[in-house]
Amino acid sequence: MRILMLALAATGLVALAYRPRRDPLAEFPRVMVWAWERPEKLDFLDPREAGVAFLARTVTVRGDIVTVRPRVQPLVVAPGIALMAVVRVESQDPLPGARIAAEHAILDATEAHGVRALQIDYDAKASERDFYRGMIQDLRSVLPASMPLSITALASWCEADDWISRLPITEAVPMLFRMGVEPYRGGAELRSAKCQSSAGVSTDEPLMEPPQGRRIYLFNPRSWSREDLRAALHEVRRWQ
Repeated sequence: MRILMLALAATGLVALAYRPRRDPLAEFPRVMVWAWERPEKLDFLDPREAGVAFLARTVTVRGDIVTVRPRVQPLVVAPGIALMAVVRVESQDPLPGARIAAEHAILDATEAHGVRALQIDYDAKASERDFYRGMIQDLRSVLPASMPLSITALASWCEADDWISRLPITEAVPMLFRMGVEPYRGGAELRSAKCQSSAGVSTDEPLMEPPQGRRIYLFNPRSWSREDLRAALHEVRRWQ
């Protein structure tokens, strides 16, 4: 069914309007822990305190060739934890003909046990935005309405270079770290409406206070320990 629906979406025969009756992320914790491609033992994490957004696979598109690198490192979580599958997309001159294969590779990540949401991590260049936009529209058209579709976003996409405001996504998570010569200073609002509900920060940079009332995604450049997570959660609680 998904193969047929994606094919129809690609030809414009599926309605792409996305109007959720309620926030699909409303039942998710206000803190999400990113678990990247490294061994992660997070069974000490209280499901009432935080959820886990784990790197499920990396999809690479070169021209019309799509390759998939699945997660190979172990991930251990507590029963009942809110799980979000993250798919990293990397590309080089992606062609429209590769889009459906890439979309299927992304959708497969949502079949993992316990996954309740999908996040795409793709630093699309300006020349790749049409490819990315079409991908998002197709995915939203076939995902259940109850499944949140999140993306990570460069901070610039949430400010002057706002090209994401019309995407049918649940949220865009501005990455408020690794920002080079103009780091995020804390407290400032980001203009795009899609960037108003969440923010991503890293434990190895000063945790500048993001705009109030947001879901916080926590990145750690190494495997999480109880001590690292406890310190990060303590900092986050001061903001909320």
